Amino acid sequence: MTAARTVSHWAPDGSIALREVSLGALLREAADAVPERVALVEGVAGDRRRWTYRELWADSERVAGALLERFAPGERVAVYAPNSPEWVLLQHAVALAGLLLVPLNPAYRSGEVETILRESGAAGIVSVSRFRDNECGEIAAALATRLPTVRETIALSQIREWTTSGPVPALPQVRSGDPFLLQFTSGTTGVPKGALLHHRGVINSAAHVADRAAFPDGGSWINAMPMFHIAGSCVTHMGCLSHRGTFVLAPAFEPGLMLDLIETEHGNASLIVPTMILAMLEHPDLARRDLSSLRTILSGAADVAPALVHRAKAAFGCEFTILYGQTEFNGNVSTTRREDSVEDQTTTVGIPIPHAEVKVADLDGNAVPVGVDGEICARGYQVMLGYDGGPESTAIDADGWLHTGDLGTMDARGYLRITGRLKDMIIRGGMNLYPREIEEVLFDHPSVAQVSVVGLPDPTWGEIVAAVVIPRDPGRPLPAGELEEFCRARLARHKVPRRWYVASEFPLTPSGKVQKFRLRELIADGRIEGVAAG
Repeated sequence: MTAARTVSHWAPDGSIALREVSLGALLREAADAVPERVALVEGVAGDRRRWTYRELWADSERVAGALLERFAPGERVAVYAPNSPEWVLLQHAVALAGLLLVPLNPAYRSGEVETILRESGAAGIVSVSRFRDNECGEIAAALATRLPTVRETIALSQIREWTTSGPVPALPQVRSGDPFLLQFTSGTTGVPKGALLHHRGVINSAAHVADRAAFPDGGSWINAMPMFHIAGSCVTHMGCLSHRGTFVLAPAFEPGLMLDLIETEHGNASLIVPTMILAMLEHPDLARRDLSSLRTILSGAADVAPALVHRAKAAFGCEFTILYGQTEFNGNVSTTRREDSVEDQTTTVGIPIPHAEVKVADLDGNAVPVGVDGEICARGYQVMLGYDGGPESTAIDADGWLHTGDLGTMDARGYLRITGRLKDMIIRGGMNLYPREIEEVLFDHPSVAQVSVVGLPDPTWGEIVAAVVIPRDPGRPLPAGELEEFCRARLARHKVPRRWYVASEFPLTPSGKVQKFRLRELIADGRIEGVAAG
């Protein structure tokens, strides 16, 4: 029997061998082993396109050939589109061609896209023409005319044509440690940073998550998480591929469609955040659907209430795993297990995945005693190569530890709990939002003298965005509706503040920094006035 630990340190478990393959090699292995097994399904309400592993390999190879006629290995290609089979084909083709994929949220406006294209030095952008009210194609074309690095603008629809007419290329050698994905996140300064993720990291992290979820070989994974997010492109997609499963890709989350896909495509697993789970539980189709194939719901990115876990397990007849990770970890670093108690499922983020070394550390980097708060740090194969261009290199210290900025504890069993954040990141419906970006937009409005953006608890979204404004003219009412429209024109919809408050001053530290935790306390106590936007 293993002795209970006294120090918050988890030694790496090497009992499961790492997969030393690239994404392209992993797809080729599956195509050779199970060529006629269905690999990809277009998860729409009507007729669904399907690809076997043999077809997915052949189409991806041809798209890779078309890309290599336009780009050299090592160059960056951005994708500005919502979920579709073509997104998946492009991801495989980029990996086969030795390129780096730069995902963009299709809700991003021109300024947001331009920042990432400039920072990444992308040589091309593959785009849909339109996403909801966002003219993605026009934005891509306009930016290409003024960004010197962008040589190619390609319509996503072109991908389908390449699968029938593209050349079969001589593919470059791609190693497991090579960079594959340039996933942008934001740091404490609010400046976007591109995390360089590698094949070994994203494949193994996803495979270990799928193992913990008891995802079977050849199983069916239903996914509505956005592919521009690491949860879609890596955790779900590569978790499914690592087990040679069928990846059923919904264009977006819609609860009725998700229930239909689980039934008709015999879904065994799905990564769905609490907001999505609630919507599915409350959908009128729930009672008439046969969901008996579903084995595991994977969740995370927000607190999961015990009542929700009990209700979902009863309604879906399945088990749960809770995930914890960051983009910089190539996905996840810890998960709960299906057999864990509801208390562990809802108060912890589980134990580290294989090969991950984790500690909870004090400010000097020393592991603290169990049960004591500190910063969660980890090292191992799952750590990113670094930030593109080297900004904020201190995220990875000289000993290889990635400092997460998250506060937490580890108990004697090794289970991690998240107790706070060093950063002020807001998690809304599973999406990470960064206050500085929203604040900088609001600073440009003539009615705003100062502004601080915080996250407030919300039973549906986990957190919602709130803006506390010091008006430029205290004698005039705050034009909250005008400010909301101002943000909508410049930011993706999920970043727009939903609550507005007026203050005469901000609580400050001695060095002049806003104490955001105090702002949240003042809002909760009703000591800061709320203003309706309508």
